[in-house]
This record gives sequence, C-alpha cells and structure tokens, in this order.
Amino acid sequence: MNTTKGETMIAEIQRLDEKGAGQASVWRENELGNPKKLKLTIPQTLPGEKVQVFVDQPDRKRRKAMPEKILEANQDRVAPPCPHFIRCGGCVWQHWDYEAQLQHKTDYVKNAVEGQGFDPSLVRDTIGMDNPWHYRNKMEFTFSPEGSLGLHEQGNWRKIIPLETCLIASEDMVEAAMEVADWATDHQLKGYNKDLHEGLLRHLMVRQSFATGEMMLGLFVTEAPSGELQSAVADLVNRVESKLPKVKSLLWLENRDWADRTQSEETHVLSGRDFIHEEMDGYRFRVWFDTFFQTNPTQAQKLVDLAVEMGKPKKSEKMIDLFCGVGTFSLPFAERVGALAGIEIVESSIESAKRNAEDNNISNTTFLAKDARKGIDEIHETFGKPELLLLDPPRSGAGGKVMRRIGRSKPERIVYVSCNPSTFAEDIKELQPFGYELKVVQPVDLFPHTVHVECVAELVLVEE
Repeated sequence: MNTTKGETMIAEIQRLDEKGAGQASVWRENELGNPKKLKLTIPQTLPGEKVQVFVDQPDRKRRKAMPEKILEANQDRVAPPCPHFIRCGGCVWQHWDYEAQLQHKTDYVKNAVEGQGFDPSLVRDTIGMDNPWHYRNKMEFTFSPEGSLGLHEQGNWRKIIPLETCLIASEDMVEAAMEVADWATDHQLKGYNKDLHEGLLRHLMVRQSFATGEMMLGLFVTEAPSGELQSAVADLVNRVESKLPKVKSLLWLENRDWADRTQSEETHVLSGRDFIHEEMDGYRFRVWFDTFFQTNPTQAQKLVDLAVEMGKPKKSEKMIDLFCGVGTFSLPFAERVGALAGIEIVESSIESAKRNAEDNNISNTTFLAKDARKGIDEIHETFGKPELLLLDPPRSGAGGKVMRRIGRSKPERIVYVSCNPSTFAEDIKELQPFGYELKVVQPVDLFPHTVHVECVAELVLVEE
C-alpha cells in the first residue's frame, strides 16, 4: 500500500497531449464541498482507457501521475517489448499497436491543416515502416555520475537508466555502446555530475551509416586524453579497433562548458578519421559528429522520393533549396534541374554541402551561408527567379516573414518538407494571399513509437 500523502483515483483517458501522454479530468470536492476539477497527465496510457493512479498533492489544479493499474484497456494496447520502456524517456508509445500510432499521426496532421482553414482530405494516410524497430542511425547516451552509461529516465534528466538494450537503435550501435560502457566501468571512470560540475565522462554519441556500415563513436569528456588518462585511452582504442571493425571514427571530444550539450571545444581523433561516409539516393555524404543528417535513413529516402515526385523538376528550370543543410535534398534535385541554389544559415553545413556536391561530381549548385529571408533576396539578384522552391525548416517553422518573402518571389511550385505539422500549417497559410493552392500533404513516420511525424506537401501558384 502506498503510504505517501495523496489519493488513489480512477481516471478515464480522454485524449493524448502533444508529448503522447494521456489526459484525464477528475472532479472532486474542495474543503467547502464545492466541485473542483483536477487535470491529470498520465503517461503510457491510451484514449478511452480507465486507469487507477495515485496522485500526490491532489488539491492542485494539475498533476502528473503514473498508472498503477489499467482497469479497462484500449483495444490497440500491446505489451511493450523493451525492458526499459516503463522508465525510459526515449519512446512513449511502445504500448500502442503500430497501425494505431500511424492513424493517430494522420489525424494529427489533418487537425493541424484543418485548423488553418485547409481541406483535411488533402492529407494522405501516413507512410509507416515495414519494420518500425532499430531504425535510428544516431543515438546519444549519457553517463551517470557513477560512470554507468544509459538513457535519461522519463521526466527526470538527472536520473540515468543503465543501458541493456535499445530497440530503436541498430544492433551494431548498441554493441558499441555496451563496449564503451564496459570500458568505463573497468577503469572506474566517473561520469559528469551536473550539480557539482565535476567528473570526466558526459555523453557518448554513436552514429552508423546503414548504407556503408561505417560507425562513429564520439566520447564527450571534460579533460584532454593525456596524463593519467593515457592508459585508459590506449585501452579504449585497442578495444574498438580489435572488437568493433565497423568503427571508422573514434573521437575524444572535450567539452568543459556547463551547458549540457554535445558540443566540442577541442576534438581529438583517437582512431580513423573525423567523419564517416553516409549514402542516400545514390549520393555520398561526409558526416561529422555535429552534422545534421536525417536520423531514419529508410524513411528519409521516402521523403526525397516524395519531394522529387511533387516538385516535378525540369532541366530547363532554376531551383532554390531553402534551409538546405548539407545538401540532402540539394543533390538529388541538382541533377534534375538546370541550376540549384542552396541557402542555410549554418556555415559549417554550407561548407559540407559544397564538399558533398564536389564529391558527387555535381557542378550546377551554388550554396550561400545566409539567413533565409536575406538569402532569398541575394540569390534572386545573382541567380534569378526560380521556378521551383523547396524548404525544409527546423521545428519552429520558417515563420511569416520568410513565407511572405517566398510568396512575393512567386516560384511556380513549392515543396515544403516539415517535421512539425503545426508550424507547417501556420506557414502555408501565409502563402494563400499570394495565390498558392495546397495540392497534397503526405505524412511520413520517421520516428515510430514517438509523437513525431514528418510531412511533404505540394503547393502550386494558381493565380498571380
């Protein structure tokens, strides 16, 4: 029996919030005997379920509680296969049948589009994965202050769950992470304590190209690989080179900053090179530890295919790739248009895009490191008006100023690749006054068992 001050309640899940957790309301009486609503957030529950929860401080207006017992289950509830699911914050929907997840994501995109006045029937069914497991090509694990390696506990960024497996990472990546975890334990190396700002080991980044098989291990630490650490570092190199032949890049990344980010003040290449090769759509890319690249290569290929299908590129046309990154969409389109200009504010990404174009013998590209809105103006002056524009903005969207600038530039066709349906719908609303019509929205599931869903949309200029 739970002896903590609080109250056991029965709640019915009405809907899911933006983080994938169940939402319920329970009516209670306050001290004066008047009805009072308590809003509950209950993770790992599904719509329509009746659950028993223990609520601490039930006199508040809002509380979060974990389900103690599922009294009436949703028909699409399944047993989560991962032993870490109950505590881990990496996945939120392993307890939900995958087809039901896809339907929920389709409905979410339709609601976002309809909320901005567009026809929800333009949204197709979400494209899922044949095998929605082991799909990630990049994972970031964290060391606890004691030195164990794992993932953050759900809702608690100070608690690390020791790693046994991860069903959304490749098996090679998990094996490599476990080897590094054993190495840290054998040498009794301390993890970083975020409160005291002391300790050696902070994070381990593991990347793998599913196309080439090449792997990168990036160890984020607070000291240089010298002095008393030399013996441990030599052992790490020996273990990786003898047991993990797919690792082509082993990095020691110094990060003394208080901010809890995977950044490097000084990079040491312990073995191999400082990048790995990735491939998509037949093009080869160089990927460094801080390079943004689509995390699910199988579904990312579908994004590229859809973008090309909707964009209908022609050799006689010019094109702008806005928020182009390292050229994931630029290269496939460049060989299908007369000339392509890529715009991206991150200078290192632009340098990578130029190098990737050169590596793939593509010579009709221009890449500009500039803010999106100013970049469009500069490209128009030097490059000319494009018939086709593609944009793939961050989760925050492109924003009204950028979208209105796109509208005034009047490309005949626009392909919008989005990782946030809400900001996508807000952005395309800005194009309506300029004569653009939304033709189709295709959701694609790049992150099974999470709330995230990507979209590719086609817009056409129908009136000047």
